Amino acid sequence: MVIDDSKTIRRTAETLLKKAGCDVITATDGFEALAKIADHRPDIIFVDIMMPRLDGYQTCALIKNNQNFKSTPVIMLSSKDGLFDKARGRIVGSEQYLTKPFTKDELLGAITRHVIEVRA
Repeated sequence: MVIDDSKTIRRTAETLLKKAGCDVITATDGFEALAKIADHRPDIIFVDIMMPRLDGYQTCALIKNNQNFKSTPVIMLSSKDGLFDKARGRIVGSEQYLTKPFTKDELLGAITRHVIEVRA
């Protein structure tokens, strides 16, 4: 799942992941994402930090506080590369932090690390 208020980022991530054979669900913000997460039960969630209504930190915290989804890997996406932002992501339970613009290898590497290797 890719959650980002930027249509360009959503489309870019979706295209890269689909080319790699992934099924992709997208959402424009945390509220929309929470409903879709319950319906689709994604294997991994990429979430932008800066979004209206419910930001990435709040969205991650809500996912991680839900018994059904607390083990779902959440990867924070941000244009900020600050230590504070990365630390705050860890505090709310994210597994990894990727800085935008991300690469195909970074996205697929996160999936390999948090989904494929965990299942193996």
